[in-house]
Amino acid sequence: MSTTRYDIISDTHGFLSPELIEQLRGADVIVHAGDICSPSDFQHLEMIAPVRACLGNNDWSNDYGPTVKARKIFFGSGLRWQVVHYRERLNLLKCDVAICGHTHTPFVTRDEWTGTLVMNPGSPTYPRRSKPSMGRIICDEDTGEVLSAEIIALGE
Repeated sequence: MSTTRYDIISDTHGFLSPELIEQLRGADVIVHAGDICSPSDFQHLEMIAPVRACLGNNDWSNDYGPTVKARKIFFGSGLRWQVVHYRERLNLLKCDVAICGHTHTPFVTRDEWTGTLVMNPGSPTYPRRSKPSMGRIICDEDTGEVLSAEIIALGE
């Protein structure tokens, strides 16, 4: 079985902690749901793994290049992914995996109507009502199945 590891982050706000960087090592893809707030952090993440990112309310599009927009749609592991900063802007009818940020509060769930996996990884930098966190999704490349989806607490 061939698997792909997607590490999910959001709301880094210009700071990538050493613990976050260590957790990201080995990721096949990094998904960032906005509020990167640092072109150099974006470049640092791209040196670890390919980045699929959207803009947050504190980001400027000219800082990250033409592929980073308010909504990022991509295909990976046979699944349709959608990444937006605000949960209410997700269209769960048009994706299999939906990633959002903004609230700094982590969750992972399956939408009861569409079956879409929805995740907010929280914030590794400025968490609210929780510890610093990130997400991780492991997919089977052969079947397109999500094998696991979890929130990883940082700063333990």
